[in-house]
Amino acid sequence: MSNRDLIVVGVDGSDGSRRALRWAVVEARRTGSAVEAVTAWFWDGLEGAMLAATDPRQQRDRAERISAREVDAVVAERGSGTPLSREGVEGHAIPVLVEAARTARLLVLGSHGNGRVHHAVLGSISEECVRQATCPVVIIPVPHRARRSMEPVLVG
Repeated sequence: MSNRDLIVVGVDGSDGSRRALRWAVVEARRTGSAVEAVTAWFWDGLEGAMLAATDPRQQRDRAERISAREVDAVVAERGSGTPLSREGVEGHAIPVLVEAARTARLLVLGSHGNGRVHHAVLGSISEECVRQATCPVVIIPVPHRARRSMEPVLVG
């Protein structure tokens, strides 16, 4: 299997990344591709009670637990018929995801569905990956309550 048969999906433990991982597994099964779940992590050197980790090792271990939990849940739900691997990579999400998908067929990301204020303050990983990725990027939107299916948005 070549990298062109690889679907890379960003996994961070959020509902959006969970939807993206599920969609990627279904798409991989349909196309005979493999899925690589990529979890980016970094340590910024800050310590404090509000942070999830107090040192780089804890941050790496936390990312590993998130990745394992999400992949294991999808395998339990969808079965293990699709080649599915996972990788935790130290670094900020955008460059990590763009590099992981450099020769992939697709990069799949979940939308967090945050409003304009959140986007203006924090920016958008999905938006920046669309700008930088060398492969098509699929953004799985937040489903509307009235809509049952999740129709992806293919960009690029």
